Amino acid sequence: MAYYHREKTRKVRIGKLLLGGSNEIIIQSMCAIKTSHTKEVIAQINQCVKLGAKLMRVSILDKEDALAIKEIKKHITVPLIGDIHFDPALAILAIDNGIDKIRLNPGNISEKDAIIKIIQKAKEKNVAIRVGVNSGSLDREILDKYHNEITALGLVESAKKLIDLLEANDFHDIVISLKGSDVQKTIAAYRLAAKTFPYPLHLGLTEASIKDIGLIRSSLALGPLLLEGIGNTIRISLTDEPFEEVLAAKRMLKDLNLITDFPTLISCPTCGRTEVNLIPLAKQVNNFLIENNIPLTVAIMGCVVNGPGEAKQADIGIAGGKKQYVIFKKGQILKTVKESEAFATLKAEILKML
Repeated sequence: MAYYHREKTRKVRIGKLLLGGSNEIIIQSMCAIKTSHTKEVIAQINQCVKLGAKLMRVSILDKEDALAIKEIKKHITVPLIGDIHFDPALAILAIDNGIDKIRLNPGNISEKDAIIKIIQKAKEKNVAIRVGVNSGSLDREILDKYHNEITALGLVESAKKLIDLLEANDFHDIVISLKGSDVQKTIAAYRLAAKTFPYPLHLGLTEASIKDIGLIRSSLALGPLLLEGIGNTIRISLTDEPFEEVLAAKRMLKDLNLITDFPTLISCPTCGRTEVNLIPLAKQVNNFLIENNIPLTVAIMGCVVNGPGEAKQADIGIAGGKKQYVIFKKGQILKTVKESEAFATLKAEILKML
């Protein structure tokens, strides 16, 4: 059975943003601050937006969080998603206060009449709904069916129960996620969803762990799906600051050639041939490229064994010698500089290229 490639999925409007179809893959993250703390939330959202997020999500834990949406929306430029669990009345209140999309977890909001009221309000206000299945909160009926085991079939069936109700009420502005913390089961669930539903898919691995572990596990789960043409929006869930999730998502999409507007740093792991202090320089250059959103490929190499070759592939590069560096541009030597002058000189040459 063929699947719905991301370009063949239904288009869903979220605020002024179109998700799905031939539109770009959207990067999103989620605020780590209680939503009623509006100033801090606004600052966190705008930090993520500056780095490339085009959707942001906030938790709606109580009435104060829902009411805070109106003020937050005055100070941000991207659509806002409200994360709703357990209390369907908070979904109604969030919509009335200007939320652009809500996430409903079918594992903990299942009362039919309450969901129909949410659907009616979402249709009235042109608000999209994400059917957000999570392996940690599947409903008891599905867990019992699969002998208390999390399966790809169970995740998709959980989504389908809510999707059937949405469609029965003529609601189609739907986005779907099926997040687990197991890499292979998550991949299997999204592949099955791509064969089953015509709606945009929100990719993610839930509870992926602290930064270094989470980056590896999220790459293993999301990379294959993205390469197969599955997924319209992604969140890299890390036990870290939200802006780290955005940077990780941009890095992933750039390395898969799905976006172009992000820096690429090529740097060697160093070895006994290295006669310069390369690691701090590589980190300094990477921070400079990201902070200034410079979409160039830059090579930082510790010696001449691979240096000129890698620099030839890069827009600009630098290779270490004995307390000095040679700077290359498109493989052509520009100059040799002292180690102490390396960053300033390379920075100046990069800025010339812009």
